[in-house]
Amino acid sequence: MKIKNAVIPVAGLGTRLLPSTKSQPKEMLPVGRKPVVQYVVEEFERAGIDRILFVTGRNKTSIEDHFDRDNELIRLLQTTEKHELLEELKFELMDVKFFYTRQSEQRGLGDAIAHAEHFAGEEPFLVGLGDSIICGDGGVPIVARLSDCFDQKRASCVIAFEEVPREEVIHYGIAKPASDGDVFEVLDVVEKPTVKQAPSNLAVAARYIFAPSIFSALRGTKLDKRGELQLTDAIRVLLQRGGKVFGVKLAAGEQRHDIGNFESYFKSFVDFALADKKYGRQLRDYLRQVIR
Repeated sequence: MKIKNAVIPVAGLGTRLLPSTKSQPKEMLPVGRKPVVQYVVEEFERAGIDRILFVTGRNKTSIEDHFDRDNELIRLLQTTEKHELLEELKFELMDVKFFYTRQSEQRGLGDAIAHAEHFAGEEPFLVGLGDSIICGDGGVPIVARLSDCFDQKRASCVIAFEEVPREEVIHYGIAKPASDGDVFEVLDVVEKPTVKQAPSNLAVAARYIFAPSIFSALRGTKLDKRGELQLTDAIRVLLQRGGKVFGVKLAAGEQRHDIGNFESYFKSFVDFALADKKYGRQLRDYLRQVIR
């Protein structure tokens, strides 16, 4: 079954990237030539997604502006014959319909997904975090592999996972896999365990496919101690109710860029800038000069 709908939560405050995110969304920070969220949207468009819902928050209107067609700018570039710059706006012509809803209060990722119930209806849907880019040559893209697994296993949920160093499991939702392999049944997902408590080093990698049953699970999930509705807790409710959850590992050639803090942001920007066909070689030469 083709997955036609996707949800991109972008309501987070981005406090770890202050002051850059005081007046603009972290999802709109540039990585190379494009804002973070454009990479996510283009990934989904290549996967055949027809409709995307952004779950936004305050000060996020620049995301809506970015994906809206700017006819005035196009006319200016046409008049001045800046055809190279017109090419940079081709993303406006993607065959995707965009929808927006606001998460007025910060109540967790699970609450953001709950806002998508009427949008998704009775169909399965893809979720991708708007601050995480997945790129690289892994053969069949991760979204396609998630979709194949969802169909073949008749799953309630399929999650992308990446292997992380053992000492970093404290930052992620961590899988308890039923077996080894690139595709595996998930017995549990533990949110930010200690190193000793972690059932593996397989961390949630910002891409999910859900059956509509996730919305009932979200309604049956208790708020955490901060009063937030966590998606990981809802996935555990799915499991407790007999739902089948599977994991798909990122391939060796795939990499997740998590734009959640300055360290990862700086590294990601440099990686994409060095890969730029026009400016990458110049940047590499410059770095050789300044790094002694």
